[in-house]
Amino acid sequence: MKELDVRPILESGGEPFEQIMEFVANLEPGEGFRLWATFKPEPLLAVLANKGYQGTAQKVDDKKWMVEFIPMS
Repeated sequence: MKELDVRPILESGGEPFEQIMEFVANLEPGEGFRLWATFKPEPLLAVLANKGYQGTAQKVDDKKWMVEFIPMS
């Protein structure tokens, strides 16, 4: 499973939405991915659900969330 870590972008005050969308656009059909963030990305979960991905978020610690996005069939 491919991974994308956007924590450095978030920690520097940036917005990683464009990078995430570009990453998703380059996935193979049926391929999922794991996203690392500093918070639970609720808006992103909704955006990617509309693109056919089911997201499952898990808090790892106070500054780390892991979200797995799996294509819905």
